[in-house]
Amino acid sequence: MTKEQVMIWLEDVKDPEVPVLSILDLGIVRNVAVTGEGKEASVVISITPTYSGCPAMDVIALSIRMLLAGHGVKNIAIEQQLSPAWTTDWMTEEGKIKLKEYGIAPPNRKAFQSLGLFEEEKVSCPRCNSEQTELVSQFGPTSCKALYKCLTCKEPFEHFKCH
Repeated sequence: MTKEQVMIWLEDVKDPEVPVLSILDLGIVRNVAVTGEGKEASVVISITPTYSGCPAMDVIALSIRMLLAGHGVKNIAIEQQLSPAWTTDWMTEEGKIKLKEYGIAPPNRKAFQSLGLFEEEKVSCPRCNSEQTELVSQFGPTSCKALYKCLTCKEPFEHFKCH
């Protein structure tokens, strides 16, 4: 078993809050270390939560353990790496496309760009691509998303916030 093989397996671990995204799409896998061989092999995986205290992290860690155990790995350690803090810049471009196809507006700028004092972020509707949208609530069903409404097609949608 190699690090590359484990990375391929991890593509099957989905975010429980946005099931079209793998944990690799999200960019939360910080490191994979494989030591030893055969039945004595050990795997250590470091993951970074998208938000401090993210409730999905326990489910993700359990999913990783179950996946690896299903491939015969017995020595598994999952570590949470809090620094550096996760940023939407770590999301893959493929992950952002998957978000949009799922109906969630992906983050559309680099997390460390700042807006002007009274400038609002432009968020395009994932359904009709209109930029004529308005913020309904800064917080959606999860802390990482905001609620918007499209003024063109009139549909509500979620936006994966930049950070």
